[in-house]
Amino acid sequence: MTASAPTDVRPEPPETGQGDREALAGFGYRQELHRSMGRFASFAAGFSFISVLTTVFQFFAFGFSFGGAAFFWTWPAVLLGQLLVAACFAELAARYPLSGAIYQWSTRLSTPVFGWFAGWIMVIGQIVVVAAAALALQVVLPAVWPGFQLLGGDPAPTTPTGAGNAALLAVVLLALTTTVNLLDNRVMSAVNRIGVTAEIIGAVLIVVLLFTHAERGAGVTLHTGGQGGTVGALLVGSFMAAYVLIGFDSAGEMSEETRSPRRTAPRTILLALASAGALGGLLVLGGVLAAPSLTDGRLATEGLSYVLTSSLGDGVGRLLLADVAVAVAVATLAIQTSGSRMLFSMARDGVLPCSARLAKVSPRTGMPAAPALLVGAGAAALGLLNLASPEAFLAIGTTCIALLYLAYAMVTGPMLLRRLRGIPLAPDTGAVTHDETGRPLFSLGRLGLPVNALAFLYGAVMTVNLAWPRAAVYDPAGGHWYFQWFTVLFLGVAVLLGAVYRVYGRKPRSVR
Repeated sequence: MTASAPTDVRPEPPETGQGDREALAGFGYRQELHRSMGRFASFAAGFSFISVLTTVFQFFAFGFSFGGAAFFWTWPAVLLGQLLVAACFAELAARYPLSGAIYQWSTRLSTPVFGWFAGWIMVIGQIVVVAAAALALQVVLPAVWPGFQLLGGDPAPTTPTGAGNAALLAVVLLALTTTVNLLDNRVMSAVNRIGVTAEIIGAVLIVVLLFTHAERGAGVTLHTGGQGGTVGALLVGSFMAAYVLIGFDSAGEMSEETRSPRRTAPRTILLALASAGALGGLLVLGGVLAAPSLTDGRLATEGLSYVLTSSLGDGVGRLLLADVAVAVAVATLAIQTSGSRMLFSMARDGVLPCSARLAKVSPRTGMPAAPALLVGAGAAALGLLNLASPEAFLAIGTTCIALLYLAYAMVTGPMLLRRLRGIPLAPDTGAVTHDETGRPLFSLGRLGLPVNALAFLYGAVMTVNLAWPRAAVYDPAGGHWYFQWFTVLFLGVAVLLGAVYRVYGRKPRSVR
């Protein structure tokens, strides 16, 4: 990647605080959110959304059950595709350092209507992701201590008692994360930083222990052993990697709370994804190699929790699972915060119902309270679907991934059209060609067009793959056709509701 240098003279970097406020004013917005986040906090925002411990533990069993040991290879394939998308987002983060990144980027690259739908789909997807992350507590807490299985019975998320208990744990967690989101920007950032540090230390320790307790060689990953044919099994097995490696754009979502965002956000977007991708890949491989058995069925139902407690002993295994529970809580907090910023960004443009309320920021806390409450309540309502049926767990998880992939494509698509037409990515930034430190803005240079084209193609293919109504995946027991079509139906209803509001609701103001 190269950085473009339109001028030979490096401008004098402005005073960070004043310069950030002036840059935001150039887009027509006032500095209302508290700008207190540094580089590590920005990195933590993206890393905690991805949260490899949360998502790998949550979906490992599903990926292995379909793809067998070979599902490991879907990880580097998805990581490569997402790195292409992240590189495009890094360019945009340098040019549009605004909250509600997906909405803002898509709107400014295309039209207000198209950008509105991108933001609408993204914020709904984020609410669903919050619910899916909170439900992940069920994968770890009962394994740490049976007393966390409040309903009794089988704690597996695919059973009625496990699914119901997951809903209860999720509601409790969402109440806690919503409270933190209402306290103060600095409190939220501190909790996030501490949680990410604990997650990284825990993930590294788990990787080391798994590889030192390996039962077999890496050659086993060349065998599928899952359900169906090889290609189909791996396409479904890729769901785990697709679900894990999202949310890296959160560093962009928090741009208005980050110091020197044109410099910081692009780099933390890429760093968060690359580091999470490396750690997650090692976790998946280590889990396959250290599992006591690949054929007794437990790895396909209990996942990595089974590996830790069986291979490392109950004491060490439960201690590490407790760290995973911390990661789940911090991930839920980070995703809820990101969704809140998306709602806030759209509301201040007057394009949502109750915009005045949703756009209000507390001068004391620097946080928009109403969006946090709305995201928390919406996620809790979705989580309670688990009480209806265990299949809701998978339906919610895959729906949120498909929605986010679609929203990402609604950014990389218009971005690609601009490149093909020779239109600058950010004509409305005027003479801004350097970041806050005086260095040229992050740019892909000559690689921009091929990287952008591949990023859009990858996103479109993965969206179709995730939303495809496979009965074996979404309705394995049969009799619940609405779960088989849940993702398609959910997206259709979301778009329909958005269209109704666009026709009968308030019209958006034009963004600058």
